[in-house]
Amino acid sequence: MALTEEQEIKVPGLLSRFVRLQSGVKAHYSTSGEAGPAVVLLHGGIPGSSGSAGFRYMAPFLGAQGFRVYCPDFPGFGLTEDPGRFYAYGQGGQVDYLQDFVNAVALDTFCLGGNSMGCQTSVNYVVAHPERVERFAVIAGMIGDLVTRDEMRAVDNRAKQGPLPGSGGTYDGSETMMRAMIESMVVDRSGVTDELVSMRTAAANRNRDYYDLNMGRVLRPTDPNELIRLTTKGRLDKATIPGIAMFGDRDVLYAVEAAHLQENALPNVQFFYPENTGHQGQTDRPELHHQVFLEFFRDGKVSWDTARAAGISTRRPPNPDLVGIPTDAPFTS
Repeated sequence: MALTEEQEIKVPGLLSRFVRLQSGVKAHYSTSGEAGPAVVLLHGGIPGSSGSAGFRYMAPFLGAQGFRVYCPDFPGFGLTEDPGRFYAYGQGGQVDYLQDFVNAVALDTFCLGGNSMGCQTSVNYVVAHPERVERFAVIAGMIGDLVTRDEMRAVDNRAKQGPLPGSGGTYDGSETMMRAMIESMVVDRSGVTDELVSMRTAAANRNRDYYDLNMGRVLRPTDPNELIRLTTKGRLDKATIPGIAMFGDRDVLYAVEAAHLQENALPNVQFFYPENTGHQGQTDRPELHHQVFLEFFRDGKVSWDTARAAGISTRRPPNPDLVGIPTDAPFTS
């Protein structure tokens, strides 16, 4: 299947749109669904990422289930144009971009989801603008400084044996390396099509200068004022906004033990550990992730059958506010 004129993959039920933000930046987003509650889904951060690349399965599904879904491309990714580098100042810039985006598309409140870098941006946005987020669901990413990247790496025995797969090297602009990068993020490689590789390669090469400038600041912010603004300590762990987190048991970037540190630090968030799932769970096991997100965003709770299929954590009792728990449900405390 050929790419569109915009160099996007063609996905039934997923539309390509642009909106001009108050900053003057021309923001691109993929959208699905004509009516209903709003859902915003945030993509990850390896080169070539975008809203359509990250959520090409989930967005049309939720759109068909009665939601209005928005998947913005962040500056430095996809088709968003920020030639003046208005938002090129790390995680703070991403939070401000998201705020300007949801204002531009007139979303007062919404459900928020994200994978990897999108997880990080989601939790940063939750603590910055809690009045806007009805519920949040994140997949395989950082939670700010509540548990740091270094702490997560320290409990990963794989890291002691050298660079983790997919975490080393510099992107060289080729489709061969792009394919290898994408495949390192997933267990099921059947979705890594030639069209997906071509789209992501074109996007990565188009945005390479912006990406190289900004991603170091995203991964490791150092500005003292930004660090104060972004801190999640005493904020995310005390937030009462309903939230769930999913971490695959075969995640190439973060071991399950690292996710356990996050679970320990977030008493109000329900964790799931789906089996046979890599870093991009929503493309590895789409049907499972679709159902979890659908039930949580629609009903405010994940049903017990779905929760068990998704690998609900047995490290502490399930949260009855977030999971439909039968009276005879077994669990390990």
